[in-house]
Amino acid sequence: MEKSRLEQQFDFILEADKEKSIYRQTRLSNGVDRENDADHAWHMALMCILLSEYANEKIDVLRTVSMILIHDIVEIDAGDTYAYDKSALSTQRERELKAAGRLYNLLPPDQAKKLRALWDEFEEGKTPEARFARTLDNVQPAMLNSATDGVEWVNHRVRLSQILTRNKNTADGSAALWEYSYQHFIKPNVEKGRILGDVESL
Repeated sequence: MEKSRLEQQFDFILEADKEKSIYRQTRLSNGVDRENDADHAWHMALMCILLSEYANEKIDVLRTVSMILIHDIVEIDAGDTYAYDKSALSTQRERELKAAGRLYNLLPPDQAKKLRALWDEFEEGKTPEARFARTLDNVQPAMLNSATDGVEWVNHRVRLSQILTRNKNTADGSAALWEYSYQHFIKPNVEKGRILGDVESL
Protein backbone atom coordinates (compact mmCIF):
# COMPACT_ATOMS: atom_id res chain seq x y z
CA MET A 1 0.00 0.00 0.00
CA GLU A 2 1.38 3.38 -0.99
CA LYS A 3 2.20 5.67 1.89
CA SER A 4 0.23 8.87 2.34
CA ARG A 5 1.91 12.23 1.93
CA LEU A 6 1.87 12.80 5.68
CA GLU A 7 3.39 9.36 6.34
CA GLN A 8 6.21 10.12 3.91
CA GLN A 9 6.84 13.47 5.57
CA PHE A 10 7.01 11.93 9.02
CA ASP A 11 9.30 9.17 7.71
CA PHE A 12 11.75 11.86 6.63
CA ILE A 13 11.36 13.89 9.83
CA LEU A 14 12.04 10.80 11.96
CA GLU A 15 15.03 9.83 9.81
CA ALA A 16 16.39 13.36 10.18
CA ASP A 17 16.52 12.79 13.94
CA LYS A 18 19.57 10.61 13.29
CA GLU A 19 21.49 13.78 12.45
CA LYS A 20 21.70 14.35 16.21
CA SER A 21 23.95 11.28 16.44
CA ILE A 22 26.47 12.33 13.77
CA TYR A 23 29.37 13.81 15.71
CA ARG A 24 31.85 16.26 14.23
CA GLN A 25 35.48 16.93 15.16
CA THR A 26 34.52 20.37 16.46
CA ARG A 27 33.91 20.71 20.19
CA LEU A 28 31.16 22.78 21.76
CA SER A 29 32.18 25.96 23.54
CA ASN A 30 32.36 24.03 26.83
CA GLY A 31 35.53 22.46 25.42
CA VAL A 32 34.40 18.93 26.30
CA ASP A 33 31.44 17.72 24.26
CA ARG A 34 31.62 17.21 20.52
CA GLU A 35 29.21 19.09 18.30
CA ASN A 36 26.74 16.99 16.33
CA ASP A 37 25.35 17.82 12.90
CA ALA A 38 22.05 19.06 14.31
CA ASP A 39 23.90 21.41 16.69
CA HIS A 40 25.91 22.68 13.74
CA ALA A 41 22.87 23.29 11.52
CA TRP A 42 20.94 25.08 14.29
CA HIS A 43 23.90 27.29 15.12
CA MET A 44 24.47 28.19 11.47
CA ALA A 45 20.76 28.97 11.01
CA LEU A 46 20.88 31.36 13.98
CA MET A 47 24.03 32.96 12.57
CA CYS A 48 22.31 33.43 9.22
CA ILE A 49 19.39 35.26 10.81
CA LEU A 50 21.69 37.50 12.84
CA LEU A 51 24.51 38.08 10.36
CA SER A 52 22.77 38.20 6.97
CA GLU A 53 23.43 41.95 6.80
CA TYR A 54 27.11 41.10 6.17
CA ALA A 55 26.45 39.05 3.04
CA ASN A 56 28.27 40.41 -0.01
CA GLU A 57 24.99 40.33 -1.94
CA LYS A 58 21.37 40.58 -0.88
CA ILE A 59 20.12 37.13 0.09
CA ASP A 60 16.79 35.44 0.73
CA VAL A 61 17.29 34.64 4.42
CA LEU A 62 14.57 31.99 4.63
CA ARG A 63 15.95 30.20 1.58
CA THR A 64 19.44 30.32 3.07
CA VAL A 65 18.26 29.05 6.45
CA SER A 66 16.38 26.23 4.71
CA MET A 67 19.55 25.30 2.81
CA ILE A 68 21.57 25.34 6.03
CA LEU A 69 19.10 23.13 7.89
CA ILE A 70 19.22 20.38 5.26
CA HIS A 71 22.80 20.61 3.99
CA ASP A 72 24.29 17.96 6.29
CA ILE A 73 21.39 15.49 6.40
CA VAL A 74 23.31 13.36 3.89
CA GLU A 75 25.81 12.64 6.67
CA ILE A 76 23.24 10.32 8.25
CA ASP A 77 24.39 7.81 5.62
CA ALA A 78 27.70 9.29 4.49
CA GLY A 79 29.13 10.18 7.89
CA ASP A 80 30.94 13.39 8.78
CA THR A 81 34.03 14.09 6.69
CA TYR A 82 36.71 15.96 8.59
CA ALA A 83 37.89 19.01 6.70
CA TYR A 84 41.55 17.97 6.77
CA ASP A 85 41.25 14.21 6.19
CA LYS A 86 42.56 13.73 2.64
CA SER A 87 41.52 10.08 2.41
CA ALA A 88 37.93 10.72 3.51
CA LEU A 89 37.67 13.82 1.32
CA SER A 90 38.53 11.72 -1.75
CA THR A 91 35.33 9.67 -1.34
CA GLN A 92 33.08 12.36 0.17
CA ARG A 93 31.25 13.35 -3.01
CA GLU A 94 30.42 9.77 -3.97
CA ARG A 95 29.17 8.91 -0.48
CA GLU A 96 27.07 12.04 -0.17
CA LEU A 97 25.47 11.73 -3.60
CA LYS A 98 24.34 8.21 -2.75
CA ALA A 99 22.98 9.42 0.60
CA ALA A 100 21.11 12.32 -1.00
CA GLY A 101 19.45 9.91 -3.40
CA ARG A 102 18.04 7.85 -0.54
CA LEU A 103 17.28 10.43 2.13
CA TYR A 104 15.54 13.20 0.20
CA ASN A 105 13.49 10.62 -1.69
CA LEU A 106 11.82 9.58 1.55
CA LEU A 107 9.71 12.71 1.04
CA PRO A 108 6.77 13.20 -1.32
CA PRO A 109 8.13 13.88 -4.83
CA ASP A 110 7.56 17.65 -4.82
CA GLN A 111 9.32 18.14 -1.49
CA ALA A 112 12.04 15.64 -2.41
CA LYS A 113 12.76 17.69 -5.52
CA LYS A 114 12.76 20.97 -3.59
CA LEU A 115 15.10 19.84 -0.81
CA ARG A 116 17.42 18.00 -3.19
CA ALA A 117 17.65 21.17 -5.30
CA LEU A 118 18.59 23.17 -2.19
CA TRP A 119 21.28 20.62 -1.33
CA ASP A 120 22.65 20.72 -4.86
CA GLU A 121 22.62 24.53 -4.75
CA PHE A 122 24.64 24.52 -1.52
CA GLU A 123 27.13 22.04 -2.97
CA GLU A 124 27.61 24.06 -6.15
CA GLY A 125 28.06 27.31 -4.21
CA LYS A 126 27.10 29.54 -7.12
CA THR A 127 24.14 31.56 -5.81
CA PRO A 128 24.37 34.38 -3.24
CA GLU A 129 22.48 32.20 -0.75
CA ALA A 130 24.78 29.22 -1.25
CA ARG A 131 27.90 31.37 -1.04
CA PHE A 132 26.73 32.90 2.25
CA ALA A 133 25.72 29.51 3.67
CA ARG A 134 29.15 28.13 2.81
CA THR A 135 30.79 31.13 4.48
CA LEU A 136 28.91 30.34 7.68
CA ASP A 137 29.82 26.66 7.31
CA ASN A 138 33.48 27.67 7.57
CA VAL A 139 33.23 30.52 10.08
CA GLN A 140 31.14 28.61 12.65
CA PRO A 141 33.68 25.82 13.33
CA ALA A 142 36.55 28.35 13.33
CA MET A 143 34.71 30.27 16.05
CA LEU A 144 34.21 27.13 18.15
CA ASN A 145 37.77 25.94 17.63
CA SER A 146 39.03 29.31 18.81
CA ALA A 147 36.63 29.32 21.78
CA THR A 148 38.03 25.95 22.90
CA ASP A 149 41.65 27.16 22.83
CA GLY A 150 42.24 25.44 19.50
CA VAL A 151 42.20 21.98 21.05
CA GLU A 152 41.17 20.17 17.86
CA TRP A 153 43.56 22.21 15.73
CA VAL A 154 46.28 21.04 18.10
CA ASN A 155 45.08 17.42 18.18
CA HIS A 156 45.07 17.22 14.37
CA ARG A 157 48.24 19.30 13.94
CA VAL A 158 46.40 21.63 11.56
CA ARG A 159 48.55 24.03 9.58
CA LEU A 160 47.66 27.58 8.57
CA SER A 161 48.10 26.66 4.91
CA GLN A 162 45.42 23.97 5.30
CA ILE A 163 43.01 26.47 6.85
CA LEU A 164 43.66 29.05 4.16
CA THR A 165 43.11 26.45 1.44
CA ARG A 166 39.91 25.30 3.12
CA ASN A 167 38.73 28.91 3.31
CA LYS A 168 39.78 30.04 -0.16
CA ASN A 169 36.14 30.78 -1.07
CA THR A 170 34.87 31.89 2.34
CA ALA A 171 35.04 35.58 1.47
CA ASP A 172 32.83 34.95 -1.59
CA GLY A 173 29.77 34.94 0.65
CA SER A 174 30.91 37.61 3.08
CA ALA A 175 34.22 39.42 2.97
CA ALA A 176 33.41 40.98 6.35
CA LEU A 177 32.80 37.66 8.10
CA TRP A 178 35.91 36.07 6.59
CA GLU A 179 38.03 39.03 7.73
CA TYR A 180 36.53 38.84 11.22
CA SER A 181 37.10 35.09 11.37
CA TYR A 182 40.70 35.42 10.24
CA GLN A 183 41.56 38.27 12.60
CA HIS A 184 39.69 36.99 15.68
CA PHE A 185 39.69 33.19 15.40
CA ILE A 186 42.55 32.09 13.17
CA LYS A 187 45.42 34.57 13.46
CA PRO A 188 45.46 34.63 17.31
CA ASN A 189 45.70 30.82 17.34
CA VAL A 190 48.66 30.92 14.96
CA GLU A 191 50.31 33.39 17.31
CA LYS A 192 49.62 31.10 20.28
CA GLY A 193 50.94 28.07 18.42
CA ARG A 194 47.57 26.29 18.35
CA ILE A 195 47.68 26.40 14.54
CA LEU A 196 51.01 25.53 12.95
CA GLY A 197 52.19 28.52 10.95
CA ASP A 198 53.75 27.64 7.62
CA VAL A 199 53.31 30.76 5.53
CA GLU A 200 55.41 33.87 5.91
CA SER A 201 52.81 36.58 6.29
CA LEU A 202 49.79 36.77 8.57
